[in-house]
Amino acid sequence: MTRHAIRSLALAGGAVTLAALIAVPAAAQATRRVTISPYVEASQILSADLDGGDVLTYTSLAAGVDAAIATPRVSGQLSYRYERRFAWDDDIGDSDIHSGLARVNAKVSNALTLEAGGIATRTRSDIRGAAPGLLVGNVDNVAQLYSVYGGPSLATTAGPVAFNANYRLGYTKVETPTFADPRAGGRRLDYYDDSIGHTATASASVAPGSVAPFGMTLSGAYDRETASQLKQRYEGYFGRGDVLQPVSPYVALTAGVGYETIETSQKDPLVDATGAPVVDRRGRFVTDAASPRRIAYRTDGLYYDAGVIWRPNRRTSVEGHVGKRYGSLSVTGAATYQASQSVGMSVVVYDGIQTFGRQLRTGLANLPTSFVSGQQQGLDPQFNGCVFGTSGAQPGACLNDVFQSISTSSYRARGINGVIVATRGRSTWGAGAGYVNRKLFAPQNAPGIAVDGLDDESYFGQLFYTRSLTRVSGVNADLFVNYYDSGVEDITGDTSVWSYGGSGTYYHNFGRLGTTASAGLYSFKVGDLDSVWSAQALIGARYQF
Repeated sequence: MTRHAIRSLALAGGAVTLAALIAVPAAAQATRRVTISPYVEASQILSADLDGGDVLTYTSLAAGVDAAIATPRVSGQLSYRYERRFAWDDDIGDSDIHSGLARVNAKVSNALTLEAGGIATRTRSDIRGAAPGLLVGNVDNVAQLYSVYGGPSLATTAGPVAFNANYRLGYTKVETPTFADPRAGGRRLDYYDDSIGHTATASASVAPGSVAPFGMTLSGAYDRETASQLKQRYEGYFGRGDVLQPVSPYVALTAGVGYETIETSQKDPLVDATGAPVVDRRGRFVTDAASPRRIAYRTDGLYYDAGVIWRPNRRTSVEGHVGKRYGSLSVTGAATYQASQSVGMSVVVYDGIQTFGRQLRTGLANLPTSFVSGQQQGLDPQFNGCVFGTSGAQPGACLNDVFQSISTSSYRARGINGVIVATRGRSTWGAGAGYVNRKLFAPQNAPGIAVDGLDDESYFGQLFYTRSLTRVSGVNADLFVNYYDSGVEDITGDTSVWSYGGSGTYYHNFGRLGTTASAGLYSFKVGDLDSVWSAQALIGARYQF
C-alpha cells in the first residue's frame, strides 16, 4: 500500500464508518435522526509577531462536513475539514491542513456492538521546543497526524456468568514536523512515522450474591503494536482475577492480582563515521538492518491492587485503586458526576506502559459520540486538546496528555485528566485540566538515542465558552495554558516551556451564508529566554449546502 493510500485510509476511516452506519435500514433504526451539513469556506488571515517580527497574511480556502446520527441503535458524529492555505508572498508557504474527529457506536444486536473513531489534527512534535497554541502562519515544531481505530464488542450471559470480549484494530500516521525551533538546540530526536496496533480482551464475571457473597471476575488480554520507525514493537500478555465485596448499599471493596508480560523493543539507527544517526530524505532515522533487536523495556511478573467503589446514586460514581505495578507504587481511579442532563463532570487517574499510538487510540475511545465541534471555529485549532461533550452523560475528555509531544519511544505514563461541561439556556461552557508524567524507555547505549531514562511532564488547562446571541448570531471564546518540562537539561540547558493564549469569535449567519470574525493572542516562553508574543486576526465566510 502506498503512502498516499495509507493517508487516504486514515482520513476516510471515520467518514466511511459513519456513512455506513447512516445507511443502516430504517426498519432497524426506528426514530432516526440524521444530519449532514457539507460546506465551503474562504478566509483571510493575518498573523503579527509583536516582538518586532514579520506581519504575515494569507488566504484560506476550505471544504468540510459536519454530520451526526442519533437513533436507538446508533450514535455518532463526524466533523471534518480540509484547508488549503495560499500565501501572498514568500514569507509563508502554501500548505494543506486536515482537521477532523469521528466517533461512532452501533448496537448491531443485544449482544454485539461496533465502535469506531478517527482523528486528524496538528500537534507538537519535540517536547524541547516551541509549543504553538494558535496554529496560524509559520508555526514551529508541529506535525500533522491521523489516527483511526475500530472493532466489535460482545456481551452475553450464561446463567449467572456474564461474558465480555472485544477486539480493536488501530492505525496512526504522523507527517514530518515543520521546521524545528533553533532554540531547542542539542541532539536531534527521531520523527514518528506510523504504527498498527491490535488489542483483544475477554472477561467472565459473576455478581455478588449469585454464587458467593462476593463478586468475581477473571480477565485476560493481548496487546501488540508494530511501528515502522526503527522496527519498534510493543507486546503484552495479561491475566487477572478480581473480587468485589459490597459493604453497604453504596460502597464496595475490591482487590485483584494479575500476571503480565510486557516488552518493548527496537533496532538501532544506522550511524555515520562520526557516530551521528543517518536520516532519510524526510528526516527520520534510517534503521540498521543488521542490528539485533534490542530491549527498551521489559516487565514479567505479578502485580496487585486494592480499592474502594462508591456509587451513592445513578448519577455519581467514584472509585480508586492503590497497588504495586511496574516495580513501584501504582494509583488509578475514575470519577463521574452527572448533575443534570446538560451538566456533567469526569476525572480519570491512570498509570500504564504506553506508546504514542496506543495512548492516542485509548484517548480517542474515551471521547464522546456527540461533541462540541465549533461550526464557527475561527482561529481556535480543533481537536488537539480537550473535546467537550454535548450532554452531562458524556462530558468529554482531554488529549493534551498524549499531545504534549510526539514520542517515538515507549514510556510509562502517569497522570490525571478532568473535564466539566454545562449548558444553560443559550450558553455552553466547559473546562479541562490535567497533569501527566512520562518516563521514557530506549535500549541502553543505543547509538543516536538521547531519551533513555528521562522524565518529561506537562500541566494543562483549557476553558471554552459559547453563547447564541440571537437565532442567527453568537460568540465563542477559548483560553488555554500549558507548561512542559522536557527533563533534558543535558541537551538544551533549559527544561521548561510555557504556552498560553486565547481567541474570541463572533459569527452571524444570513441564511446558508455565514460570516465569521475572530481575533487571538498567543505567547510561549522557553526556559530563561524572553516570551514570544503574536497576535492573529481572521475574517471569513462559509456557505452551508
